[in-house]
Amino acid sequence: MKGIDAFIDTDTEEARQKYGKPLTIIEGPLMDGMRVVGDLFGAGKMFLPQVVKSARVMKKAVGYLQPFMEQEKAELVAAGGVAKAQGRIIMATVKGDVHDIGKNIVGVVLACNNYEVIDLGVMVSCEKILTAAKEKGADVIGLSGLITPSLDEMVHTAKEMERQGFKIPLLIGGATTSAAHNAVKIAPHYSEPVIHVLDASRVIGVVSQLLNPDNKPKFVAETRAKQEKQRVEFADRKGARKMLPLAEVRNRRQPTDWTTVEIPKPEFIGTRAFTTDEAVIRAQRTNVRGQGNQALNSQLSAFNLSEIADYIDWGPFFSSWELHGRFPDILTDEVVGTEATKLYADAQAMLKKIIAEKRYTARAVLGFWPANSVGDSVELYADESRTTVIQTFHFLRQQNEKTPGQFNHCLADYIAPKSSGRADYLGGFAVTTGHGVEEFAKTFEANNDDYGAIMAKALGDRLAEACAELMHKKERDYCGFGKTENLEMRDIIREKYLGIRPAPGYPACPDHTEKPPLFALLNATEFTGITLTESNAMHPPSSVSGHYFNHPDSKYFAVGKLSQDQVEDYSARKNLPVAACEKWLGPYLDYDTD
Repeated sequence: MKGIDAFIDTDTEEARQKYGKPLTIIEGPLMDGMRVVGDLFGAGKMFLPQVVKSARVMKKAVGYLQPFMEQEKAELVAAGGVAKAQGRIIMATVKGDVHDIGKNIVGVVLACNNYEVIDLGVMVSCEKILTAAKEKGADVIGLSGLITPSLDEMVHTAKEMERQGFKIPLLIGGATTSAAHNAVKIAPHYSEPVIHVLDASRVIGVVSQLLNPDNKPKFVAETRAKQEKQRVEFADRKGARKMLPLAEVRNRRQPTDWTTVEIPKPEFIGTRAFTTDEAVIRAQRTNVRGQGNQALNSQLSAFNLSEIADYIDWGPFFSSWELHGRFPDILTDEVVGTEATKLYADAQAMLKKIIAEKRYTARAVLGFWPANSVGDSVELYADESRTTVIQTFHFLRQQNEKTPGQFNHCLADYIAPKSSGRADYLGGFAVTTGHGVEEFAKTFEANNDDYGAIMAKALGDRLAEACAELMHKKERDYCGFGKTENLEMRDIIREKYLGIRPAPGYPACPDHTEKPPLFALLNATEFTGITLTESNAMHPPSSVSGHYFNHPDSKYFAVGKLSQDQVEDYSARKNLPVAACEKWLGPYLDYDTD
């Protein structure tokens, strides 16, 4: 229960000598201990890092007993017996999505409670998930996803489960999911229970009810009643929400006096790249001396993980471990402070190791281009003559009715209109600290250490966001005003500076299909090694990309729901079929497409 594994082999061998049969140890003292851990976690008296550490002890003990278990299992089978888990659960991150930290945590918690977890990994197709469920005789299927296109894949899986006659529950989880979306968009497509699981602390309560024949009917009936209420509330909100015509909200844009506003001019046009890979830097110098591709290589600069780590925002790190509070106050919190302090110390120790041993490679590219807005789109030009358009980014505008004095925002409003005659610029970036993360995590997994593996991935994500923050600082410096902003690190992390860096696929620009043109413009895959999946998720997962806007009034906002007139206008601007745009913008539509 304390999660101490320093003497696990010695302790486990002592237990084996005492109890004789390895399965007796697992089903006895080990599972007894994990049941207590699970109960305390469910009651809010134990926290996720403690649970994962306890699971590490369990897995290492089982790993030690494995050779002895094989012989015992053979004897059990010969005698007609079997060691049975509480239930068998197939888990996967859906096709096109690469994020798995949350899924992995849920898997650990389930395994702690004697459920057999078969984790299919990331970017798993519906066909593979359902085939595995049939072959393994799964009792439950769990789907996870982080990006919005994953929601469509979950709907598709639910429909396929119905078509193929599955009779087992479907669990839905991940950052992009919600109970309301599940009730409205996923659950209606499958006759069996479709349950949204908010986080790891809820999963045992849900699964235990679903797999208990006595409790299941009442639990399912209550869940379906809640989902029906959510559908009614959704319909009521939809009916009460007033959406304005596109032409009207365009007249309600945030005003800017383009004759007087100061527009920062970057030091260069084009791209500059950065890497912590010393071999790449040495190769650059060789190429330049040898008259190699100097135009490409001379853009490459060195930076280091220590510099990046200074920009880490630790708040989301604690949230990923389900410890909530503002850093550094969380370290002295009356409820979670003790565990948060231990977690932070472990994170610092691992971060020090990552940096010292150069476990992760960071790569980044940023760029600037002459730009002007044309309606709700932004044209980028080859040079300052502004005669050749090399790329156009298409943005969306808020359409919900606002209170008087509020504006209906669109990112294009932050770039000077072509008709103004003012020379403006749009920046872009792509960064990753993901090269090496998976390999480092696997060193822990090979030692049955889920705590270390999850920590390694969580730090990879934090470093990626820190790298994006560092690049944004460089961007402001390249534009001049960053050199005089005089902000402390805590103010930078709290984004108390001029400018924003919205990411395609997120609230201010929710369409993930705007990512490929950004990558093409930045030559991001060559510079950073980041690739895009079919759902336009970035791989490796610890990666971030987006645009730079330096308008003095720029701010983050959520586009919200979209009416059909805007989607039709958007499809015309992008030269894509309306149905294709509706597919990518599905969660944001204010109308039904079925």
